[in-house]
Amino acid sequence: MKNQLGLTKEFIIYRYFIQPQLDKANNSLIGYELLMKEKKPEGWRPPANFSDVPSHLMAQVLVATTKLLSLKIGSVSVNINRNQLMDEEVRDAIIEAQRILRPLKLVVELTEDTPNKDWSNEEYISLIKEFIDYGMDFSLDDCGTGTNQMDQIKDMIPLASEIKFAIQNFGEKLRDPDIENKVIYWRDICKKENIRFILEGIEDEKDDALADKLEIDLRQGYYYGKPRLLKLKADDDEF
Repeated sequence: MKNQLGLTKEFIIYRYFIQPQLDKANNSLIGYELLMKEKKPEGWRPPANFSDVPSHLMAQVLVATTKLLSLKIGSVSVNINRNQLMDEEVRDAIIEAQRILRPLKLVVELTEDTPNKDWSNEEYISLIKEFIDYGMDFSLDDCGTGTNQMDQIKDMIPLASEIKFAIQNFGEKLRDPDIENKVIYWRDICKKENIRFILEGIEDEKDDALADKLEIDLRQGYYYGKPRLLKLKADDDEF
């Protein structure tokens, strides 16, 4: 069954939340990341496995969401995993989203999730180049974890406009010297390649102060703003 917007009822269980990304040095908002969540009895939660989100639903939600974004910022980021990158329906939705958002720039973040098939980097790279040709930026998310280890992504780094490191993936966070060294490692790669480095997972004043110490300007985390639901008109329509 569809509502007056032509959206199926199952559409309403997925929504994008937006979280700010900041340039601490200039005290400015540089963009938002779109974070997909699923409506469950206990509230909105990230899907247990993003590959389980039907491609047609992800495409519907992404396009409907970008139609609402008229934010005075430089970019909007969207996460996809390798399975979704290889899905033509998802790629078409991303291209349509960039068309809607222009002149805002869409940043496609490739996550660290393990794919269902053993596709080659050459296959990924050819599709990433298509996004770049449409005016998008490419980002490598959660580097140093999952399938986004250096030996697995080194061929993609020349295509990237940014690299992200998520300290929330490590229990001790920046208070652990080993984690601090990992942050420095990825920060220095970005300096060498002249691309952006975003530190994610800043949750308190101590994290913020240590990011200052490491001279990392671009940041994201609960300390600066929690993800908030971006409501769509479909939420008020009756099915």
